[in-house]
Amino acid sequence: MTLVLGIDSSTQSTKAVLVDAADGTVVEQRSAPHPQGTEVDPRAWTEALAQAAGPLLPRASAVAVAGQQHGMVALDEQGDPVRPALLWNDTRSAASARQLVEEWGGPQACAELVGSVLVASFTVTKLRWLREHEPEAARRTHRVLLPHDHLSQHLAAPGTPAFTDRGDASGTGYFSTVDDEWRPDLAAGALGRQVTLPRIAAPGEAAAETSAGQVLGAGTGDNMAAALALDLGPGDVLLSVGTSGVASERVSEPVLDGSGLVTGFADATGGFLPLAVTLNAARILDLQARLLGVDHDELAALALTAPPGSHGATLLPYYGGERTPDRPHAVGTWTGLSTTTDRADLARAAFEALACSLADTVDALASRSGPAGSPAGRVVLVGGATRSRALQQVLPAVLGRDVELPDPGEYVALGAARQAAWALAGTPAPPAWPATGTRTLRAEPTPQVREPYARLREQTADWS
Repeated sequence: MTLVLGIDSSTQSTKAVLVDAADGTVVEQRSAPHPQGTEVDPRAWTEALAQAAGPLLPRASAVAVAGQQHGMVALDEQGDPVRPALLWNDTRSAASARQLVEEWGGPQACAELVGSVLVASFTVTKLRWLREHEPEAARRTHRVLLPHDHLSQHLAAPGTPAFTDRGDASGTGYFSTVDDEWRPDLAAGALGRQVTLPRIAAPGEAAAETSAGQVLGAGTGDNMAAALALDLGPGDVLLSVGTSGVASERVSEPVLDGSGLVTGFADATGGFLPLAVTLNAARILDLQARLLGVDHDELAALALTAPPGSHGATLLPYYGGERTPDRPHAVGTWTGLSTTTDRADLARAAFEALACSLADTVDALASRSGPAGSPAGRVVLVGGATRSRALQQVLPAVLGRDVELPDPGEYVALGAARQAAWALAGTPAPPAWPATGTRTLRAEPTPQVREPYARLREQTADWS
């Protein structure tokens, strides 16, 4: 049996899956936590990598790393971090994002340059923030990597030049999705000096070798890896519910959305992966469980005792700023509370808020990912929060359509493993792995839930 190793370095942890290269069967998996916060010493990721993947690596013939998108890993000439890495969900560069969009000629011009309208998540905005707020660190910055690039280089044989892939590169803000190449002038303009960027490996390329001679795939961003693992078809929408909520769809042409609702990323196979993102997803439920003094199973059970609409209680769950819509300084807002509101209403309102926010991302994607919108394909649901019985019932009701729920799995790590198997095989296309088991979630539509949510969203548009 030939084994390959897929690694997912997410916001919260490193997960490693050892997989049979022939059919994608998981043989063993391990994980290790990451520090909390929106800035992290990247050396903490290499320590987690050693803990999670280290014991599995000797058994693998090939390995690839998928990682959280957008993060800024700024290194000096010796390869040491000039400061902790800024993560995708760090919104301190919101003003820098607006500044750069204006410098580049406005939202549509920005989308045409790099595929997306910049928001605080994008790496290039963090470079501008570094220049303005930590000029000494900016002057010391010699190379800029993404989180997955940093870990791939750590695994590579000593002396291997840094490399990345087009999928993760398209989330930096200095990569042209139309021309399929870096725009180093945009990175230099943001930081105020030229920096070295990693080589972009071709889809499926064996980008390097480890010190032990194992094939090392190019790696990719977490969203691209999940799409690769689930082998999305035309018109299918992948909803991933973790720290963030992401709706994505594979298409054949670049998407250049000047509204900013859809980011026009590239994928890991040579196509494109437009997506819409909400910054607040699983942590909506984390906070609600904490406020009510229950665990997640108890929160779900409590929510399911309340009716759709939560007796009028409505939450706009932008606790940590928001990206769809672009409100980086927003906070959570409750309305409709009365003397009869009970704990069950508050629990259900949290699930309905999450479902409505996810529905907004699906709507944005459908309206922008093609000249006449996307065909109505499947909605496929993955992510840690999808284990909740309440979300499984509330989401299809709010969306007003069936939702497919694959068997639980580490789909980002599995996508990295499939890329590693592809690099090992050297074939034109990724290996065909059998589809996982899937069940269909159905519920009676509840338009009465989305209507007050939409009103609250619009009424608070100028609150921050």
